[in-house]
Amino acid sequence: MANNNNRKGTQQLRIIGGEWRGRKLGFTPAPGLRPTLDRFRETLFNWLMFETEGARCLDLFAGSGALGLEALSRGAAHCTFVDTSASACRQIREHLQILGCDRADVVQGDGLNWLAQPADRFDLVFLDPPFHQGLLEATLERLLTGSYINDQGYIYIEAESDFRLSPLPDKWELARQKSAKHKVFFLIKKLPQD
Repeated sequence: MANNNNRKGTQQLRIIGGEWRGRKLGFTPAPGLRPTLDRFRETLFNWLMFETEGARCLDLFAGSGALGLEALSRGAAHCTFVDTSASACRQIREHLQILGCDRADVVQGDGLNWLAQPADRFDLVFLDPPFHQGLLEATLERLLTGSYINDQGYIYIEAESDFRLSPLPDKWELARQKSAKHKVFFLIKKLPQD
């Protein structure tokens, strides 16, 4: 997915489906930045085939913004991107401008701290923090126990291969999972509440 671009020091992100299918967007590589590969994004959005249109999305630890941009291309109503890196946030804003998309907010800040404030409810949350920094467990705990996600909403998790998903609270279920050489992927769903 990340290929060399003509500009030295940049790589490319390719949108693989929806309105902007085939569009290539340049981004500057940075330590810990691992845009989700095409084949894994394809799998994820096949899982979410009937859930993305009209969804409100949150792309925490957004990095290149690959997941949120893909969701917007496939008809998501809105996406909030959150990342600590000023450079990553600037590039996501530039990509949104290039694509002519005004259905997004880009927030520079720590994903876990951002969840400490009141927030809208979301239908899809993409959770792909830097590996081996202890961010995933704490962020996931906050998402699972808070009121950030609408009933029948989803959290997508991309993690290092040795990550083990803890037992989920009663109102959540594991919908899908997949493993690759160096990563594991989970899609969990919030069940309807009585």
